[in-house]
Amino acid sequence: MYPRHQYLEKLISKKDNSRVKIITGLRRCGKSVLLFELYRNYLLAHGVNENQIISLALDGIENVRYRNPFELDKYIRDKLVDKSKKYYILLDEIQFVAQVKNPYLDDLENKISFVDVILGIMKLPNTDIYITGSNSKMLSSDILTQFRDRGDEIRVFPLSFAEFYAETDDKRAAWQEYYTYGGMPFLSSQNTHEEKSHYLKELFTRTYLKDVLERHNIRNNTEILEILLDVLASGIGALSNPSRLSNTFKSERNISVNADTIEKYIEYFEDSFLICKAKRYNIKGKKYIGTPVKYYFADTGLRNARLNFRQLEETHLIENILYIDLIRRGLDVDVGVVEYNTKDDSEKKIRKQLEVDFVVNKGSARYYIQSALNISSEQKKEQEIASLKRIPDSFTKIVVVKDYLKPWQDDNGIVYMGIEQFLLDEELFN
Repeated sequence: MYPRHQYLEKLISKKDNSRVKIITGLRRCGKSVLLFELYRNYLLAHGVNENQIISLALDGIENVRYRNPFELDKYIRDKLVDKSKKYYILLDEIQFVAQVKNPYLDDLENKISFVDVILGIMKLPNTDIYITGSNSKMLSSDILTQFRDRGDEIRVFPLSFAEFYAETDDKRAAWQEYYTYGGMPFLSSQNTHEEKSHYLKELFTRTYLKDVLERHNIRNNTEILEILLDVLASGIGALSNPSRLSNTFKSERNISVNADTIEKYIEYFEDSFLICKAKRYNIKGKKYIGTPVKYYFADTGLRNARLNFRQLEETHLIENILYIDLIRRGLDVDVGVVEYNTKDDSEKKIRKQLEVDFVVNKGSARYYIQSALNISSEQKKEQEIASLKRIPDSFTKIVVVKDYLKPWQDDNGIVYMGIEQFLLDEELFN
């Protein structure tokens, strides 16, 4: 079992703060283990008795009756037998709780949901509530508003490379294993490629895709969703938008799907934490560029399994892993664009753009990060740092390469380091 220190420490720091702790993230990424094992064990080790912990896994068939908010409310309140004791309420996969009609009103639009249950229980002074969920629409800023700003969200990701590396015996093979199979915790019990591939593919079809289809009542467009996942997986790190994807469907598959439908389906994948969208930011112009954007998968193993492990280009996988690791650290991350004026062959002035892979903000500090497979020649190095040299400020600029590289700084103030060193340094942005 992985210790998940980053998330456990966050939970501990928020214990008894009179706010509901909302643990979100991709299904099967370790939220349940974090709450029901790691945090529960912490409570027991620090003076909380067994009967003061109320645990309920709402995705289990044995607990289907508690998907009714009235039954859930009764179950919890019946457990609160001693007003002099503090009770810790741990509810897993809260999105399974349905909205039901208020039986006391004729208004069909007036529904009772898990939000009403949580708000009611929160009013009791001897409760501390923790919930997990795998759908961002149900646990979004709108839900936090319904909790009247009394909720703290803790986003959980699949294992970071640092977490994976710390627990693996074969350090030399750790990077290749990680970029190939990703960081879903259960994979540690799978030994062969066939076992790992089967598990990851099953997650897609029996969990993620099934969840999207059922949650949004999609019956006729399963093939389109499947193809869209394949296209997004093939194009990680590439600029795209719904219109371009619609054209891809038409030109490559001879399928007509309008851009609005594609945008809606992408939002479904984002809501399930399966993919993330990175917006583009004009560094000199200090403004966002609407489209196109970049999409990254929350886990490269899931992405690779989607493509039958055919497209394992490290250039794109490094970029994907970097993006997810940066947002895991709680940083604000965009894709950067540097515009500049130059002349064409006829000496006519033209406007060009260079890309900075990531613009990272942490408070008043900023970092520019370029992902490069290698800088084996001076020409290759200059190509990779061209955009960084055109940024007119003194914030930290980093080039991350595939191979082991002892960090060093050139005359332009640009830092160079290897991908493993970057990912293992948890203090890099402190």
